[in-house]
Amino acid sequence: MKVLITGANGFIAQNLYVQLCERKDIEVLRFSREDNLFSLKEMLLQADFVFHLAGVNRPENPNDYKSGNVDLTQAVCDGIVASGRKIPVLYTSSSQAELENDYGISKLAAENALMDFSDKQNIPVHLFRLPNVFGKWARPNYNSAVATFCHNISRNLPIQINNPDAVINLVYIDDVIAHFIAVMEGVNHGTPFVAVEPAYSITVGQLADQLVAFRDSRHSLITEAVGSGLTRALYSTYLSYLPPEQFTYEVPKYGDARGVFVEMLKTRDAGQFSYFTAHPGITRGGHYHHSKTEKFLVIKGEACFRFRHVVSGEFYELFTSGEKPEIVETVPGWTHDVTNIGSDEMMVMLWANEIFDRQHPDTYTMPVGIKA
Repeated sequence: MKVLITGANGFIAQNLYVQLCERKDIEVLRFSREDNLFSLKEMLLQADFVFHLAGVNRPENPNDYKSGNVDLTQAVCDGIVASGRKIPVLYTSSSQAELENDYGISKLAAENALMDFSDKQNIPVHLFRLPNVFGKWARPNYNSAVATFCHNISRNLPIQINNPDAVINLVYIDDVIAHFIAVMEGVNHGTPFVAVEPAYSITVGQLADQLVAFRDSRHSLITEAVGSGLTRALYSTYLSYLPPEQFTYEVPKYGDARGVFVEMLKTRDAGQFSYFTAHPGITRGGHYHHSKTEKFLVIKGEACFRFRHVVSGEFYELFTSGEKPEIVETVPGWTHDVTNIGSDEMMVMLWANEIFDRQHPDTYTMPVGIKA
């Protein structure tokens, strides 16, 4: 299958192009503003589906709205008619097509041209009236507050907020591309309008606060809830604007004669992650918790974990090593320790179900002692 993308150098088009290139059953033809209309006609002779993503939204000359949005759309329609083939077209319009501004008027005119073409030629046309689209590779300081804020905040540059209560309607680029591909594959048809879901709403102030929280999490080590929804999409987007020199950052390391202890990540409601090392023969721990729980995973070396019930005195010990991926859990009411019984340094990953609170550590010293 051959697919034509117009506006091939744009933000949405680049994301679409990468995903289409991941498939072995698709060949992508690309038309950009560096190409001429003759090239467009030649590509339309080959294409089986057209993603018409080209458009003008911030021209220096207002007349370019017509040439870049209406005339080019008409050229796509005419080229398909001239090809003698029924090639479906997906068009990225804008939510502003409902507004009385130069840009919106030109996008509405392009929609009308496509619907007229569809009616006369009996060719499917799919129209996406997109709100603000955000995600990786959108150009900052252009027409996306998300892109501009991500770029500036990640570099500690100032941002300008005129009205923090103003609401922005957003769709995420990966969701947009998923809908595009579903239309191409005939899974989603539209009549002819197709809406992208999920759609999000957020105020400008909330957006800025969220992105600042992403930036500051490198210092606090407390991550936001980045596993789903808008926060997930914004976090992925924010990271995509980091310059390469910010791909890494240091975290605190605490060391003593026993080894080192390093905290990696903290969550507001699911504990924290860290690791520690121990030199041969070193024992760490020797305490119990009333409510706190932990999971240990030895990833290097050999370990002996020992437990003793704080009331009954019941004793238990177990042995594990980096060769065996085995989780060891601490149990409330059992004092516990871990000893490096190998000849090399031991390294252990640790998850605790809560962030360590120095005021209320829920950690009480009690030696485990030896097996009776």
